[in-house]
Amino acid sequence: MQVCGREPDSQFVELAVEVFAMLADATRVRLILALREGEMSVNHLAEIVDKSPAAVSQHLAKLRLARFVTTRQEGTRVFYRLENEHASQLVSDAIFQAEHSLGGIPRHHHTQGDSDS
Repeated sequence: MQVCGREPDSQFVELAVEVFAMLADATRVRLILALREGEMSVNHLAEIVDKSPAAVSQHLAKLRLARFVTTRQEGTRVFYRLENEHASQLVSDAIFQAEHSLGGIPRHHHTQGDSDS
């Protein structure tokens, strides 16, 4: 019988902790947020997150090893994209949780009809 991955005694708990550890870096979170827009080169990502291409490359290599991102090569250029929607969802949920820490009604709880409030 296979145990559900969301049970407290799941074999995946330790792996989930590694996922959170991988996301415990602001640059990597920013890279994932940027890649929600689609595939991008290292240089483009470096501009977006205001870091050197070398630093961004190192972060992307870690994200690639952890299977958060995948690559496509075109000549000498490498393009990165999210491996799947889960990294993006994790980061979005973390941002939503951060909004809750500010008190009041977080922006993500406002409906489009409430945009005036």
